[in-house]
Amino acid sequence: MRDDGESGQRDPVDVRLAARLAGLRAERGWSLDELARRSGASRSTLSRAERGEISPTTSLLGKLCAVHGRTMSQLLGEVEAEPAEFVRAADQTVWADESAGFVRRSVSPPRTGLRAEIVESRLAPGADLAYEAPPVPGMEQHIWMLDGTVEITVGDSTHELHAGDCLRFRLRGPTRFRCAGPGEARYAVVVLP
Repeated sequence: MRDDGESGQRDPVDVRLAARLAGLRAERGWSLDELARRSGASRSTLSRAERGEISPTTSLLGKLCAVHGRTMSQLLGEVEAEPAEFVRAADQTVWADESAGFVRRSVSPPRTGLRAEIVESRLAPGADLAYEAPPVPGMEQHIWMLDGTVEITVGDSTHELHAGDCLRFRLRGPTRFRCAGPGEARYAVVVLP
C-alpha cells in the first residue's frame, strides 16, 4: 500500500480501489473463494487487496479486470472523480506497480459517451508483464511507441517496437510486454472497447 511519503496516509486512489474491488465482488454475490477460483489469485491476496492492506499488482488487476469484464482504465476510472473534458497533465491519474517496473498514466480516462481512452505506459528495463486473457475479448488497442524499445507478444506473434512504431490489434488471447532495456520503454495505448 502506497502512502504519501510524509504523513503515512494511504494513497486515496488505493483506498477507493480497494473499496471498488470489494464492491464488484459483492455485486456478484461471490465469496472470496469463488473470486479466487475465477481469477486464479489466492484468497489471501484478494482479501488483503479488498481491505486496502496491499496495492494490487498489475498482474492481479489484469486478472480481476478479466473476471469483471472491464479494462484497467475502466476499473481505475470508477475510483476517480468524474473526468472533465479538459484533462491537465497534473490531474491525470498515475498508478504504479513498482515491483513490476510498470507505471500507468490515464491521459484521457474513460467517460460516458466517449469510446476511446488514451493511456501512457512506462516499463523499466527488465520489466516483463504477462496477461493470460484480455479484460474484454475483442477490445481494440493501438500502441504507439514513444521512447525506448518494447517487445510485445499478442497471441502467437511477437513484435519489437521502437520509437515511432505502432502496433494495432484486437485482444483475443494472452499478451506480454517486455522491456529488455537498456533504457525505459514509454508508449501510448489507445483503447477502444
